[in-house]
Amino acid sequence: MSTLSHADNTNKRAYPPIRPEYEIEISPFNHEANSHLALEKKLPLVQRLWHIEGIRKTVILLVVALIWELAGRWADNDLLLPTFMQTFHAFMAGIASGELLERVSVSIGVLLQGYALGIVLAFLLTTVAVSTQLGRDVLSTFTAMFNPLPAIALLPLALMWFGLGNGSLIFVLVHSVLWPLALNTFAGFQGVPATLRMAGRNYGLSGMAYVVHILIPAALPSILSGLKVGWAFAWRTLIAAELVFGASSGEGGLGWYIFQNRNELNTDKVFAGLAMVIILGLVVEGLVFKTLERLTIRRWGIQH
Repeated sequence: MSTLSHADNTNKRAYPPIRPEYEIEISPFNHEANSHLALEKKLPLVQRLWHIEGIRKTVILLVVALIWELAGRWADNDLLLPTFMQTFHAFMAGIASGELLERVSVSIGVLLQGYALGIVLAFLLTTVAVSTQLGRDVLSTFTAMFNPLPAIALLPLALMWFGLGNGSLIFVLVHSVLWPLALNTFAGFQGVPATLRMAGRNYGLSGMAYVVHILIPAALPSILSGLKVGWAFAWRTLIAAELVFGASSGEGGLGWYIFQNRNELNTDKVFAGLAMVIILGLVVEGLVFKTLERLTIRRWGIQH
């Protein structure tokens, strides 16, 4: 009795805990019987389903929707907080009428122009920075000056310089994308191992060829991080800018849709517009960037 108690206490104090043995009797002469043996212990169905990332995230969203519905019913004030179902009906009505999709197309069109231009300028700036000392000084000085500056703060100047048009929106979008992407890209370039740099030099690579074939593949995780940060900054800046720009010109994308319905006290449509902003962000993050990561840095073994 004392021996068993001592063994139990030893197992309790053991770290890590001792895993119980799982043995399967195998017949050395009956191969057909052995083929039906389960060498792995199956987990319960609930645990197997919970290991799927999409199901876990769906459960989280359903819990949020339930809390929202209960909070809306408890508040009992459609003007301040419509319920989840009211917002869902407004969202589907906006999709069916085409108004919400039209606003989305306007916003996405402007966003892609500013985002693409910001990417091009960021890579040009970082290419010059890794090539010359003057370029590094210019990049460090400009990022220190302009990266903390909110892009929406430049909208009044953009309206004076470019007028009431897409040029003003593209200007602030380029500002929101350029500096975080350039900063992340340059940090990734600086983190490239010296052996890869020497390999590129030994092959006679220099200038743009050196950047494209050596620095960009090695610094791809930092570049993708900068692209995601730049996308998030650009998306937030566009919606905020459209609230002002749309109010001035009488047309615009999702930001103007939200502003217009706020003025008309259609709170359910305001929430529907916000929901569309969130959905588009999740789609871009889940489909575009996740797919890009899977096809590049995860496939190449750069990141696990």
